[in-house]
Amino acid sequence: MRKMGIKTVYSKPRLSKSHPGHKKYPYLLRGLEIKQPNHVWATDITYIPTARGNCYLVAIIDWASRLMLSWRLSNTMDTTFCLDALHEAIDRYGAPEIFNSDQGSQFTSEEGSQFTSEEFTNSLISDGIKISMDGKGRWVDNVIIERAWKSVKYEEVLYITYK
Repeated sequence: MRKMGIKTVYSKPRLSKSHPGHKKYPYLLRGLEIKQPNHVWATDITYIPTARGNCYLVAIIDWASRLMLSWRLSNTMDTTFCLDALHEAIDRYGAPEIFNSDQGSQFTSEEGSQFTSEEFTNSLISDGIKISMDGKGRWVDNVIIERAWKSVKYEEVLYITYK
C-alpha cells in the first residue's frame, strides 16, 4: 500500500466539537500587532494515531517568537494534561497578556473538556490573562499552532512511521 500510495479511509476524531454549556470568548487578535514575546500565546490539541488508538498532543506556543513553551501527551481527552501544559508554561515564562485557543471543547463527556471548560478558563482569569477564541471553523485564526502541527506530524511522526 505504501509503494502504491494507497491509504485507508477512516473517521478521524472530532477534536473541535463545541460544548453547548461553555462560554465562548471573542477573538481578540484581529488587527493586533504582536511583536514581543509573552504578548500572545496560542494552544491547540492534535491527535497522533498509534497501533493501540490515538494519543493526544497539546502544545502552547508564543505567537511572536514561535517558541513552543510547553507540551503534553495523553492517551485520554481530559482537561488535566492541558492544565499541566499551561501551568508549566506560566511557571517558566510568566503569564502572557492574551491566550488564544479554538472554541472546541474536545469533550468526551460532560466533565471531560479542555479550553472552554470552567476549570481551564478560570485558571487563565485567575492569572489575569485575557481569553481569545477563534471563530467557529476558522483554523486560520490560530494558524501559528496549526503550522506547528503540520511540522510535527509530517516531519516527525510520519517520517518515523515510514522510515
